[in-house]
Amino acid sequence: MGRGVLPLSGFVRVLLFVLSGLWFLPEVSLAGITRHYTFNIQLQNVTRLCHTKSIVTVNGQFPGPRIVAREGDRVEIKVVNHVANNISIHWHGIRQLRSGWADGPAYVTQCPIQTGQSYVYNFTIKGQRGTLFWHAHISWLRSTVYGPIIILPSLNSSYPFPKPYREVPIIFGEWWNVDPEDVIKQALQTGAGPNVSDSYTINGLPGPLYNCSAKDTFRLQVKPGKTYLLRLINAALNDELFFRIAHHKLKVVEADASYVKPFKSNTLLLTPGQTTNVLLKTKSHYPNATFLMMARPYVTGLGTFDNSSTAGILEYQLPNSSSSSHVNIQKLRLFKPKLPPLNDTSFAANFTRKLRSLANRRFPVNVPRTVDRYFFFTVGLGANPCPKNQTCQGPNGTKFAASVNNVSFIMPTIALLQAHYYGNSNGVYTTDFPNNPPMPFNYTGTPPNNTFVGNGTKVVALPFNTSVQLVLQDTSILGVESHPLHLHGFNFFLVGMGFGNYNPDKDPSSFNLVDPVERNTIGVPSGGWVAIRFLADNPGVWFMHCHIEVHVSWGLRMAWVVMDGKLPNQTLLPPPSDLPKC
Repeated sequence: MGRGVLPLSGFVRVLLFVLSGLWFLPEVSLAGITRHYTFNIQLQNVTRLCHTKSIVTVNGQFPGPRIVAREGDRVEIKVVNHVANNISIHWHGIRQLRSGWADGPAYVTQCPIQTGQSYVYNFTIKGQRGTLFWHAHISWLRSTVYGPIIILPSLNSSYPFPKPYREVPIIFGEWWNVDPEDVIKQALQTGAGPNVSDSYTINGLPGPLYNCSAKDTFRLQVKPGKTYLLRLINAALNDELFFRIAHHKLKVVEADASYVKPFKSNTLLLTPGQTTNVLLKTKSHYPNATFLMMARPYVTGLGTFDNSSTAGILEYQLPNSSSSSHVNIQKLRLFKPKLPPLNDTSFAANFTRKLRSLANRRFPVNVPRTVDRYFFFTVGLGANPCPKNQTCQGPNGTKFAASVNNVSFIMPTIALLQAHYYGNSNGVYTTDFPNNPPMPFNYTGTPPNNTFVGNGTKVVALPFNTSVQLVLQDTSILGVESHPLHLHGFNFFLVGMGFGNYNPDKDPSSFNLVDPVERNTIGVPSGGWVAIRFLADNPGVWFMHCHIEVHVSWGLRMAWVVMDGKLPNQTLLPPPSDLPKC
């Protein structure tokens, strides 16, 4: 008879049948579920600062709707364009492993979605949990088209800190009384710096410190003795922001959807594109007071900026009450926080240095210990000559420009990823982006006489699984300035930073390869440098750019092309059938 087989009980038979059936359900997998969203790009009348205007929104909301998922979930977002502007959406910080077609930057991974067209962004969240955000990635449309991405731990997983009583997204932005598209169009025509915004916002609301804005104030109601998780996002176009809550300490627990060693800080700093999760422990008793939550800019450049502050109000629920009494709240004393000076670069550097990865068994640090390719990129402002028969308002009658290694990136007219995938790069891009500055100089000292930049659509090509070390050096060509650099498609590790010129003989000895923070956006210090490392394990074309939007518009951007690996799971997936066409 051969080997005997034990009979299955009825329960086990049913269980096996159910489990086998899961493979055939498109909405369920053992790793997670598929979450569906629809983003209708539409105009909406919005009033702020007593000024009503029609703005581009998602589903008529400003800010836009939340994307909520768990680690391991698949997310599908159908974007339907009902406005005259072309649109694309970037899922900022999502790794997009093998799914570069869903990354979103216009003319880099896709052609934009034109009026009346739609596109389904399809990606799986792998190895990430925390706070990220989504935003438009074409021209300056992200001024109003943005919203949070909340990634919860996978099922049966927990936070590496006590579970909070409540979680609250807080997203910083800017408000213009005019159309920001007109602002950048005028700036590019004249060569001058752009006009600044009329206010900053917290969750789309300017707050009580601006004229005609008392009613447009974000209010956070809390209970005594509770712990709240604040998910902070800087979606502002052109400004790094300090943030503080009067008479309350915050504990930092995560940055850019990567857990960090917890530390307390009265004040936080977020560059555009950065996210930070903090724990707020409320007072043990009802304080008979309310507290301003304020944000204002950290400024290092020489250009004009919006020198104002946005504020929300932290208010405690009255004892034995489910909500605060508006009448009583008005009578309470209001405390205002003290923020650092506008140009406090020392605070900025010290805050960045405090961020360290957990580096434990559950959340290890996979920083590359050996390096295959070394790169040294200068980042900063420069100039382009004024065209003939035109008067320009940039430095000394030129036009403002910005560059990486003196290459001001020219956007193509078809998507780089499309050209790469089909082998049609001729006439679209070249792979001769310089590994080092073409003409070395004293980067943070006396600037050179020639401030003109070169122009081109140049990329760096990398074999799959190349370990990379990249030093980003600020320059003083038109004045030193902080530059928040964002890398698509990867997280990187901040292994070193300093002021002055990077010294390749001395500075690597101080690199942190034990618990460096893992990020997707890092501020290059004003008059300084940062060193990052990452593993090029994600095939595709990946944008890297300053997240100050005017610097992007001036050309401070470039791209990495990562080749396919040898194994099937190391190759870029084919393009979806509804990929927009140029």
